Amino acid sequence: MIVILIVFAVVGYIVQLKLKSRFEKYSRVPVAAGLTGAEVAEKMLRDHGIYDVRIVSVPGKLTDHYNPLEKTVNLSPEVYNGRSVAAAAVAAHEVGHAVQHATAYAWLQMRSALVPVVSFSSKMLSFIFLFMLFGTFIVNVFSINMVLLTIIILQAAITLFTLITLPVEYDASNRALVWLENAGITSVREHHMAKDALKWAANTYLVAALASLAQLLYYILLFLNNRD
Repeated sequence: MIVILIVFAVVGYIVQLKLKSRFEKYSRVPVAAGLTGAEVAEKMLRDHGIYDVRIVSVPGKLTDHYNPLEKTVNLSPEVYNGRSVAAAAVAAHEVGHAVQHATAYAWLQMRSALVPVVSFSSKMLSFIFLFMLFGTFIVNVFSINMVLLTIIILQAAITLFTLITLPVEYDASNRALVWLENAGITSVREHHMAKDALKWAANTYLVAALASLAQLLYYILLFLNNRD
């Protein structure tokens, strides 16, 4: 288990470094349209007939996200004010989520429905592992198979969430890239850069999903071996 966590932690770190390097590289390339990330987001929303979503600046780096509850496209300062290929790509990607929300995209709806379940599962797993680490209370009260089965169910919910996140992220990127090209925001050369930047962003979610799946399979194997 520790080996699995270390492997995916290393892979995740490498992907994060790649993402940061790509973002920094493409942040130095001016976008053809000359628009800021906020202006790109505003135009994409209007082109899709969306008028009830606000664009706001949030502190931090690579903290960009769409909040479906508040209907806000939250952009980091570099993206909000930037006039680069990276800023345009990230802003369009986040608006892609807003478009998904407006069109009732099924995968996004499923992911949103799982948020409270995942929150509960994560807290329960932390609680179980804490007791298993510092005491034998859980094992004494419940059988080890029951504990493992509970862990499997909780981890399965988290894994399902990470897997559903993949089509949501890839679809948002595809929507962003199609719109950037059709709206003339990026040139042919810049379009390849935007695609590359969003590819590495998506890879972070892919690594997270594979890590979660590996953990789930590990717990299942433990459970099956313990029954023999």
